[in-house]
Amino acid sequence: MSNIKNLSTNIDPNVKARDIKDLSSRTTNIYESIAIITRRARQLSSDLKKELHDKLEEFVVVTETIEEIHENKEQIEISRSYEKMANPTILATEEFINGDLEWRYPEPVVKEEDFPEDAE
Repeated sequence: MSNIKNLSTNIDPNVKARDIKDLSSRTTNIYESIAIITRRARQLSSDLKKELHDKLEEFVVVTETIEEIHENKEQIEISRSYEKMANPTILATEEFINGDLEWRYPEPVVKEEDFPEDAE
């Protein structure tokens, strides 16, 4: 998880225009590249959400009334640091462009009905 923070600290959190030819050069087409980047962005988003939830859970105070709100400066700082991080899609795009992202294609499923027994 700290790897995500390290990656994020070196990346400009602003969206940039990208060359489509550059993005599609590592796959067969742009749509495949976008699908790969999207899956990685979802993984990063899920990991960041879990990490933030775990850190903020330390500050949870159970009270009898809902109206009571306890603000903790450390909790606010943690939340702000995550807000300043680059978007998971930007992180995934940078990983893809830099060649740091690996992916595999699923093995094709072979069904028995595709190979009839009496076709000799």
